[in-house]
Amino acid sequence: MLLVKLENPWKQNPWFESVAVAQRRARKRLPAPVYGALVAGSERGQTVGDNEAAFRELGFAPHVAGQHTERSMATTVLGREVSLPVLISPTGVQAVHPDGEVAVARAAAARGTIMGLSNFASKSVEEVTATGAMTFFQMYWTGDREVVVQRMQRAHAAGAVGLIATLDWSFSVGRDWGSPEIPEKVDLRTMVRMAPKVITKPRWLYEFGRSGEIPDLTAPNLAPRGADGTLGSAPTFFTAYYEWMTTPPPSWEDVAWMREQWAQISGTPFVLKGVCRVDDALRARDAGVAALSVSNHGGNNLDGTPAAIRMVKPIADAVGHDLDVVMDGGIRRGSDVVKAVALGARAVMIGRAYLWGLAANGQAGVENVLDVLRGGIDSALMGLGVSSIDELTPDHVLVPASFHRALGTEATDAANP
Repeated sequence: MLLVKLENPWKQNPWFESVAVAQRRARKRLPAPVYGALVAGSERGQTVGDNEAAFRELGFAPHVAGQHTERSMATTVLGREVSLPVLISPTGVQAVHPDGEVAVARAAAARGTIMGLSNFASKSVEEVTATGAMTFFQMYWTGDREVVVQRMQRAHAAGAVGLIATLDWSFSVGRDWGSPEIPEKVDLRTMVRMAPKVITKPRWLYEFGRSGEIPDLTAPNLAPRGADGTLGSAPTFFTAYYEWMTTPPPSWEDVAWMREQWAQISGTPFVLKGVCRVDDALRARDAGVAALSVSNHGGNNLDGTPAAIRMVKPIADAVGHDLDVVMDGGIRRGSDVVKAVALGARAVMIGRAYLWGLAANGQAGVENVLDVLRGGIDSALMGLGVSSIDELTPDHVLVPASFHRALGTEATDAANP
């Protein structure tokens, strides 16, 4: 007698068709404080809202016939060949899943793109580069110069193929909807106190229970190095954050110094992340950076900063012929990627989108997000009648009047005396 195994038709399909579905699953799966940390913007949330809303103002004019049978989205960015112009933006403390940044790196390697690793990551740079992912290590301006060099040397020794300096943070506080509670560390007392908030999320608890780990709220990449060269214990997130807050802000001379140190240590690309103004982009170019990221830190920084996509074209027009310009902020679908590239970005970086995928389904969830974006890019290229991502120009996008924000130019300075 032949027995046929019937699949439960009501069982949730682990595959999701859009980033929005990944977000809904992440919200359902994660404890409220953890999910809140993923979506939070700063102050009134004006910038985080504009990051997404701005893409809805842009349109396309598709062709009805003559589309290409085959389309390519492979390109070269930051000196590396990637299979699509979507890079992993560095985000800190990815405790939404036990594998954290290691799962994200494996997904990036599997899909042929670059992994950005935060110095506030919950996994060490050595663990991440061991996945084989093309890893760009990200640093804030935190600690004295000797410590900065030590962290650069460690990243290079581990196999990082580039450095991202994020210098735009202004320590904005006071979210109108309230900030999520993030404990200093996860110990028995913390687990008992927060039990009512996490006990209702059994699948999230099960994942960590099966791994034999608890959420790691330390920053292993900021562990101090002793006189004998050995690494000490990783500081807690808030200990590391305090070091950052109490470090004097960097100058343009510090930017040039960081670039020069990385050039001597590694010789691989140096990227300045968080650029919003044309004059800053020109100074970054003069400081010798290989690339810059047009970014407002996902709306988590100075609220009232325009959406990143609004600032791409003015900056790309000013420096795009001299260095790679990427953008970060509000990417939720493949058509968003196409709009950004058409307006002058070499590639985009995603943050919340892959974190929702990670929360929803681990490494496979991150791969799912990248596949969703890949499919959307291909569909947009087909509709526009182009055969390659490199053929895109501003003429492929419908842009309303006064959409762009050319900050730090004579025109804007004259309009705001």
